[in-house]
Amino acid sequence: MARLIVVSGGGTGIGRAVADRFARDGDEVVVLGRRAEVLERAAAEITAGGAAVKVVPLAADLSEPAEADRVREVLGREYGRVDVLVHSAGGNTALGAPPAGGSPAAQAAAHWTGNFRANVLTTVLLTEAVRDLLVSPGGRVVLLSSIAAYRGSGSGSYGGAKAALHPYAYDLAAALGGQGITVNVVAPGYIAGTEFFRGALSPERERGLVGQTLNGRAGTPKDVAETVHWLASPAAGHVTGQIVQVNGGAERGR
Repeated sequence: MARLIVVSGGGTGIGRAVADRFARDGDEVVVLGRRAEVLERAAAEITAGGAAVKVVPLAADLSEPAEADRVREVLGREYGRVDVLVHSAGGNTALGAPPAGGSPAAQAAAHWTGNFRANVLTTVLLTEAVRDLLVSPGGRVVLLSSIAAYRGSGSGSYGGAKAALHPYAYDLAAALGGQGITVNVVAPGYIAGTEFFRGALSPERERGLVGQTLNGRAGTPKDVAETVHWLASPAAGHVTGQIVQVNGGAERGR
């Protein structure tokens, strides 16, 4: 029986690769994000590219409670369940954004609030909104964190926001474990082919990031998608409350 897979941030990068991976297995996939046109294009391309099912786009700003509730209403009405919930929405909102104005405190508030909304609220609000739809037993929740949660992000706010997901995942895993639902986190390092750096990644910086890995290459969205896919499989039924790093060993440095 096909499962229902819900992927936030499913229009680009890692989220799109995750959606594609499940769709090729014949699972029903709903991709969420703020930009309707990006979601519609991704859904059409995944479907046309050989997916076994049609991918459905659903635009929503998941940092807003009312929007998360609207997504829950649509999913409940159209499907009545969520088998796998993957949180790939987010990113470092300070990258490529105009400089924040005001005092140093005001600038810090803008950076921290932006990253909290983009990375923490999008995850927590959607999870809590659809929590009663998670299939029991067998449901899967996978959160996307970052290597920055372990070693910082240069400004503090992005790494801090991603780190906040870890205790949330532990608590959620404990709360849902008795229902046969697993909750895990995937923390990627540098992943090429995404919008994360918004065109601001210099060749020198990219070489430096690759040089920190132990296997000498950048990660790909497919690397992360395959890890997420395994965590959502029956084979990973006894894996919960874990953080899986996908970074070629870069968290250890060289």
